[in-house]
Amino acid sequence: MTVQSAQFDRAGHLRDEPGIIDALRSSADARVIVVRDGRARVEDGALVAVTPADVDDDAVWTLLGRRSDGTPLLLAAEGPEAESIDSAPAETWLGVRDSGGVLDAEGTDLLVTAVALASWLREARFCQACGAETVLGQGGWSRRCERCEHDIFPRTDPAAIVAVESADGERLLLGANANWRGRMYSCFAGFVEAGESLETTVHREIQEEAGVLLDEVRYISSQAWPYPRSLMIGFRATASDQRRARPDGEEIIDVRWFTRDEIRSALRGDGPVGLPGPASIARSLILDWCEERA
Repeated sequence: MTVQSAQFDRAGHLRDEPGIIDALRSSADARVIVVRDGRARVEDGALVAVTPADVDDDAVWTLLGRRSDGTPLLLAAEGPEAESIDSAPAETWLGVRDSGGVLDAEGTDLLVTAVALASWLREARFCQACGAETVLGQGGWSRRCERCEHDIFPRTDPAAIVAVESADGERLLLGANANWRGRMYSCFAGFVEAGESLETTVHREIQEEAGVLLDEVRYISSQAWPYPRSLMIGFRATASDQRRARPDGEEIIDVRWFTRDEIRSALRGDGPVGLPGPASIARSLILDWCEERA
């Protein structure tokens, strides 16, 4: 599986420069990615970057970094008072789930970062310790409570996601989440609990959701997933006894072992089930397994 590295410079060294946001908002060279309702505008397969003058002053501003060509980039996180994306039907606004195969690596990296940061900027306005309103710092990458001097930073919640194969490597175990009503099957996933290692989470989640014990667990890759602030950490694992597989009946309503032919058919959209979309690490894990053998 190919793991994409960051394609744009986050320019962390600029975040502590006094007045950096105001300076870039006044710059003729700077461009702005606007996030509204968890989406950013896309045109001709690329994120639309506007000038600072094109953005409403009520937005919350942050330094995103620099494009690969050196262009300074700001994020403008618009609130619920902004014009709805539905009011501009001629424009295309995409979230992370919708962007698979549409944007290049740099655009995808920018979109994920912008959506995650915009959500945090709007949700962390008040101090968790005393309730006072916070002020932005570090170019928008931190908030500080001036009453109790509490510093707040964007939070990332780690979650393990696992593709489980049979001992002979010929079948892949997938589950149907109750929220999907049996229309789609995917890898098993769950958040890391307090005090857990990633490996412990993998074993616990698979046993809880599918009743399966694992002999081997290995890391594959990771993906930022801003719903609202997750880091999906992908693994492959081998089941010790595939006959033990059963759904928990609450979160997972069905589990099935699939052959490569069945997976290939589902990837083409021909059934027997639906699979996750191309933007997700779940699909990458499934595809990676499927393509290992002809």
